[in-house]
Amino acid sequence: MHRLLIPIACMLMPFTYACQESEPEVEDPIENPSDNSSDDNKEEDKNDDQNKEDQEEPKVEITYEGHKFNDYGYQEVVEEPSYEGLTHLQFSESDQIFANPERGFYKHYNNFVSASDSPLSVTTLKAERINGITLYYTGYYLSEYMNSDISEDFLNLIRTNMQVLREAGAKCILRFAYTTNASDSNKSKWDAKPEIVQRHIQNVKPIVQEYCDVILCWQAGYVGVWGEWYYTNNFIMDPFTPEQHYLRKQVVDAMLEALPTERSVSLRTPMFKRMMYAKDYTDTLTAQTAYSGSSLSRVSCFNDCFGAGYDDYGTFSGSKTRNYWKADTRYVVMGGETCIVSEYCTCEQSLKDMEDYHWTYLNSGHSGDVLGRWEKDGCMDEVKRRLGYRFSFSDVYHSEASAGADMQVVLRIKNSGFAAPVNPRAVELVLVDGKGKKTVFELNHIDPRFWFANKTAVINETVKIPADASGLCTLYLNLPDPKPTLHDNPDFSIRLANEGVWESETGYNKVFEFEVK
Repeated sequence: MHRLLIPIACMLMPFTYACQESEPEVEDPIENPSDNSSDDNKEEDKNDDQNKEDQEEPKVEITYEGHKFNDYGYQEVVEEPSYEGLTHLQFSESDQIFANPERGFYKHYNNFVSASDSPLSVTTLKAERINGITLYYTGYYLSEYMNSDISEDFLNLIRTNMQVLREAGAKCILRFAYTTNASDSNKSKWDAKPEIVQRHIQNVKPIVQEYCDVILCWQAGYVGVWGEWYYTNNFIMDPFTPEQHYLRKQVVDAMLEALPTERSVSLRTPMFKRMMYAKDYTDTLTAQTAYSGSSLSRVSCFNDCFGAGYDDYGTFSGSKTRNYWKADTRYVVMGGETCIVSEYCTCEQSLKDMEDYHWTYLNSGHSGDVLGRWEKDGCMDEVKRRLGYRFSFSDVYHSEASAGADMQVVLRIKNSGFAAPVNPRAVELVLVDGKGKKTVFELNHIDPRFWFANKTAVINETVKIPADASGLCTLYLNLPDPKPTLHDNPDFSIRLANEGVWESETGYNKVFEFEVK
């Protein structure tokens, strides 16, 4: 949650995590400390890196029903639906700013350092929805447990906060660390020994399992001051080889094992993911490998110095690392906070970067100077609208309807946000007839995580009108959270950005009305 502090020895040169201009040439992600890479593989890695730099970001097309991708060579051609003979309804996107789940600016009220700390408040969190806030950074500092398990009282505080999030219609960005004090005199408390960290991950495993429904992502803290993986006493400062990342990888592996497979663990830089899980900087996720449950598909990103400079204070190390995140973040969550004012945080540059890196969430309170600059220069409202996904109907087509007969429905849904949804999301068509009877058509074959930014998804479905339907019927699109604990809570359903379609009581988006006699 804080920008990285620059060691004095590095102040006279461009800053990276270890004051080094480029990473050493290594190949395989670490499996154990004795793994070694061949010279042939190293040369191949260099060539792949150069090819990646020269490669443009792939142009991705997507069509539903069925997928049509052009993503690093994978393509399934699906023809557009025929609209002949169908009634056509046109929609326009509003410019309204409103709350939606798992996206947007987040709030960071305080860090939790003791079991006696006051928990989150349902009333306070619900009030923040008016400001568009549905995400909260929950940082837990384990300084009292450097040599022991986490106390049951502290674990109960975490449970209470998770339950509050559920009741308030919100989710969290989760992180654990040991201190916020980066002074040399506090070095012994920068983080705990690796075996203690492993125990702490096991301590919270039952909680993250039970409450994964309200976890957007779990940031890979534990290591270093603020859990930002830099100032560390126990995990090798400035690691540059897979072998040197071994202890850190053990932390991430344990977190991935503790967390259900539909959630991700976020790393602070692309270099960390490459060193621990990727073969090279061309080993990015694709439509074929995304959401597979593999470690590679479940390691996501955060940048807590967004727009601070050409390398964002050590977040990047050259263009290949930037290209790596540009490709990877199409399929994993990207978020963080701004840091300092620079030429890289102008409105024009920031909006481009948020598009390129598919930003989903940002800190609403830091840095005030950068956020103030966006307000002053006129792009803050656009950032608020476009963080994460922003879906809207562009066109709807449907056939005539009669009781007991099939009706074709085609929905064209535009995503004008910076990213697609990052966690599983259900898709339902809901038919409510004139007597109030509800029929739900679950579209389990459709995955909104592939509704990419600046693309239009097409849902082409045939639904059967119930034989006993009559009167004025309404068809809705429902995009609820698939978790049973949240499915029926409208606060966790996605609202579309069209005027007059949202029903806050149900979480449904109205598509059209039709008469059945």
